[in-house]
Parts: sequence; structure tokens; C-alpha cells
Amino acid sequence: MTELTLGLVVVGAAAIAAVLIFNRRQERGVRKDAERAFGSSHPDVLLADGEARREPTLKAAVSPDPRVDYVIELSLPAQAASALAREWPAIEQRFAGRALLAPGENGKWRAGLQLVSRAGAVKEAELLEFRSAVETLAPRVGARVSAPGMREALEAARELDRACVEADIQVALHVLGVPPGQSFRDQCFHAAPREDGVTLTLDVARTPDPAASYEAMARAARELAQSPGGRLVDDRGRELDDRALAAIGAQLDVVCRLLVGRGIEPGSPLALRLFS
Repeated sequence: MTELTLGLVVVGAAAIAAVLIFNRRQERGVRKDAERAFGSSHPDVLLADGEARREPTLKAAVSPDPRVDYVIELSLPAQAASALAREWPAIEQRFAGRALLAPGENGKWRAGLQLVSRAGAVKEAELLEFRSAVETLAPRVGARVSAPGMREALEAARELDRACVEADIQVALHVLGVPPGQSFRDQCFHAAPREDGVTLTLDVARTPDPAASYEAMARAARELAQSPGGRLVDDRGRELDDRALAAIGAQLDVVCRLLVGRGIEPGSPLALRLFS
């Protein structure tokens, strides 16, 4: 994970405080490589002896969203839905759950592949494989397909991924000199014990109302730091005062506006998919 230091300079009693915000650019690439190395396209079809075979059905799923998915439209008669249910799980497993299928109107279904996640933007070869898999499936279930252009989808995915990298941050506040086993009523941030205290972190993109959540986290950190021997510090051990905390909040507003400007509300189902 690459560390980006926010330019938060607070002058007061000759002290300068900065807080680190973590960017997940490197993590995105590492996770992508791991998926490729350990992903499997072989379904587990072992059944216990005597277990009755169940006719597959299509469960209600998150509908593919053109903002983050490459969406192929399938037109098929109603009686072919069971055939589609038998065929689809192989595609879903091949793409590690990033392939979505949902019913539309007038006998049309929407098959989508998520183009961007914390693993990065989809590669051209992977998108081509998905499109080929759906187009190969179609005649087997009696469906007609309508697919958008791949080049445009790839360019849009790369642009969205660049924006997500800039917005994919965590804010960390460290409270030293307090017992590590702390509990908090607010669940909008994460608290992790450390040898000399506790670290509070906020995953901005995955948190509803990041501004309010950050205020709750900062308030909890300040209250905890008021304990005898408690100190609120950044990653370098420098103390954070109210002005530094306010400056961090202002930076978070910039990140949130970036996301909302792209139609991605922090903490929404769409954001949870993108930043997964």
C-alpha cells in the first residue's frame, strides 16, 4: 500500500502535525495478481451419494450497472430461463463472483462483468473472455445477444479506476498511552489494538456519510486521549490538535465530492462493489 502524506501543516506552540492517509494503488495490483494465480474455473460438482438433484434456479441478484459493469443483453423466451440457470454458474465461478445476471423487461436478461474493483481495472483479455463465454452460452439457451463496444468500455474502466485510486483512502488516528482493549458505540470506524494504545481507522469510500463518521471517530479519539497518559498522534508519533483534525476533515470533503461527482455515493451498494 502506498502512503500519501496529506499536506496538513499546523503551526502552534512550534509543533507541526501531519496525518497519513493510505492509498491502495499497490494493493489493487497485488490483489489482481492473486486472483489470477489462485482463481479456479473448475466448478465443485461433488454430491453426496443419494442426494437428490435440484433443478437450478436463478436467484435475485444485484443488477449489473453500466457505470461499473460491462453489460450484455440477452433476449430469450421465458421457458429458457431454466437452461440459463444451468449454464450461468460456470461463468459466475470463472470470474470469481464479478459476473452478474439479472432479469430485465420483456424476456430480456442482463449479464454483466464488473470492470473496476480494488484489484484494478479489468484487462482486455479478461473482458474478451467474458464476452465470448456469454456469446457461446447464448445459442445453447436459445438467446440473442446485444453487446456494447469493448474498446469504449475498457477506456471508461481505466478512467474510473484512476479516479477510484485517488479516492480510495483510509484515515488513521493513533491514541497512545491507553489500554488497547477499547470498545466504541459507533461502528462507522474500525478500532485495532496496538502495543502502546489503539488505532482508529476510517475506510472513506465504504462509509456512509464519511464527514459525520470522521467527526465521530475524531471525537472518540480526542475523548480517549484525555485519559491519563493518553496522546493523539499521527503515524510519526507527532501530536494532533483540533486544527490538524479539522484540516483532515476538509481533505475528506474533497474526496467525497470526487466520488459523488461520478455518481458514487460513499457507503452505497455501488461504492461497496467498487471498493471491494
